[in-house]
Amino acid sequence: MYTKHFGLAQYPFSLTPNTRFFLKLASHQEAFNQLIGALENGDELSEISGEVGTGKTMLCRKVLNTLEFYPERYVTAYLPNPILNEEGTLQALAEDLDIEDPHVLNYRGLLKTVTESILNYANQNKRIVLFIDEAQAISDASLKAIYLLTQIKAENDRGLQVVLIGQPELDRLLAQPGLSQLQEKIKFRFNLPALTREEMENYIQHRLRKAGYSGQAMFTNSALDKVFSGSKGTPRLISILCHKSMMVAYGKGEAQVTADYVQSAMDDTDAVEPKKGWARRIFSRSD
Repeated sequence: MYTKHFGLAQYPFSLTPNTRFFLKLASHQEAFNQLIGALENGDELSEISGEVGTGKTMLCRKVLNTLEFYPERYVTAYLPNPILNEEGTLQALAEDLDIEDPHVLNYRGLLKTVTESILNYANQNKRIVLFIDEAQAISDASLKAIYLLTQIKAENDRGLQVVLIGQPELDRLLAQPGLSQLQEKIKFRFNLPALTREEMENYIQHRLRKAGYSGQAMFTNSALDKVFSGSKGTPRLISILCHKSMMVAYGKGEAQVTADYVQSAMDDTDAVEPKKGWARRIFSRSD
């Protein structure tokens, strides 16, 4: 819609995680480095947590993509929607482990086949890593099943490694008495914080550059201050406010985003979704 107006090759603030836009912010790079280290160390369970919109899925995708560069060393599986029963979780894992027709197997057959697959890869000296996104929504039964799978080891002491990625509610889920054994196995934990004002500015500039922008500063300093005030440093909200305020500027035929345009975006934005009447107002050009 506004890409040509601003001289962009693509939208810079899409909410779909795209590792091309991954920025090596201090906290995200620290989490990335430490998680890679935990996996190399053979940790059975790791946890990445953070509030909605802090970049957990982006980080997950970045780690996944990195591991997939080394197919001789890693086998990866990704569970984006853990709202499954115990059998469904096993089926999803089986699919990513390239097990043929897992849906025709009963639970016992699934467990046997997944176990054999884990041991087979481990005996090839490969690390098998399962990433579970939005893990705060997983059932206790599925968590217990996954924990038991991490206890299956080949003679070289390799087996399934699991990375749990979720909102702060994940900590409360794991703190339940019935999950104490699993809790004790989590050696690596990292909570992604919100961005600082400086990090937010770097984030915005980085995304604009990656989208092909090469003009003057698109956001005035006062506009950046307003974005930070409205987003509290949460990457998702930063992207929403930047996208909407750029739409306001486009609607008015302007090439730069001012604080007033960001305020218009804030007025029509709740925690995630735009409010009604947004499109009508932003395209009312002032002549």
